[in-house]
Amino acid sequence: MNARPAIATLLAALGMGFGFISRGQDSGAGAYRLEKNLPYRNGPGLSEYARERCQLDVYHPVAGTNLATVVWFHGGGLTEGNRSIPAGLKEQGIVVVAANYRLHPKVQAPVYIEDAAAAVAWVFRQIPNYAGATNRIFVSGHSAGGYLAAMVGLDRRWLGHHGVDANQIAGLIPLSPQAITHFTIRKERGIGDKQPVIDAFAPLFHVRGDAPPILLVTGDRERELLGRYEENAYFWRMFQVHGHPDATLVELKGSDHGSMAEPALPLIVEFVKRHSRP
Repeated sequence: MNARPAIATLLAALGMGFGFISRGQDSGAGAYRLEKNLPYRNGPGLSEYARERCQLDVYHPVAGTNLATVVWFHGGGLTEGNRSIPAGLKEQGIVVVAANYRLHPKVQAPVYIEDAAAAVAWVFRQIPNYAGATNRIFVSGHSAGGYLAAMVGLDRRWLGHHGVDANQIAGLIPLSPQAITHFTIRKERGIGDKQPVIDAFAPLFHVRGDAPPILLVTGDRERELLGRYEENAYFWRMFQVHGHPDATLVELKGSDHGSMAEPALPLIVEFVKRHSRP
């Protein structure tokens, strides 16, 4: 995709997104509640570290039913970071679930992906208790969190372990994800961060035409991490090759890897609203 269509898509999406925000559609002036420290893994045999990290927070309107939900995974290179509810997703008439997961070096792949899948599966089981609809669950995240969102949504085996079909996800919204095998997973194998690998731990490996609708957002190609825009451009192109009907790539001009998440949040809101309409 060249820069011009990406910018046009961005401007159109921002306009639609801010329209939703200014009208307060679905949210009105209602109150919101934050339920914290909910475990998404239970049972005997869990380590103390797993009990500590395998928790999530649910931010939801006090009133409402059958609302859309965004499951949000934090970034941090699979080595650091903690869950939080992004400010741009608050008071939008949607439920937001922010989940932690275990981190390198205390664990290695595929534990990160297994935890992310367990968190999403928990949402499918529990979200009706928090005003959410199981047919309106979106999975998103920034950087490493975007990588996890893409892996859980594209490689169907991870959610399949929990009896959930990944195609039940209403949409995937990875922000600046690795499309190749994540650099921390490559590091675990002694591979440098400038040597690309595409294997079963690469979202690119699992591109398919029947995947949920997907919105890929990156920072400026000249300011992103090592080839991150180009990874996502190829990622997007392969969705086209597979005949996927609803894959979009947006490049946020002027934003680097760290700063691109905040201006991308209105795009998430617009995408969720558009794909949640009856």
